[in-house]
Amino acid sequence: QVQLVESGGGLVQAGGSLRLSCAASGRTFNKHTMGWFRQAPGKEREFVAVINWSGDNTHADSVKGRFTISRDNAKNTVNLQMNSLKPEDTAVYYCAARGGYLLLTSKSLYDYWGQGTQVTVSS
Repeated sequence: QVQLVESGGGLVQAGGSLRLSCAASGRTFNKHTMGWFRQAPGKEREFVAVINWSGDNTHADSVKGRFTISRDNAKNTVNLQMNSLKPEDTAVYYCAARGGYLLLTSKSLYDYWGQGTQVTVSS
């Protein structure tokens, strides 16, 4: 079992930055691949970024060059640094986990989810 708790969301102006964190419980955190997803009102939940236990990662095209995923296995945390934020980044951001090391981007393949944290970017 893995429990996930996100933090760091808030209101920011376009062009600003936020850093989201996800704290994970469970002894096997370092054997899980961790992902960030987001869901805007009226839209499907979509992939943002994913990182495996060795640090390999990938990001959605819409956030490449602006967002960076990272993890600290000693602290059981995964972070999402978000720079140059745009109004279209406004969404609830979710942390997710799955066993294995593959960098999978489909939300249906993730077993554990946090409760989400709201990010609002004003123009």
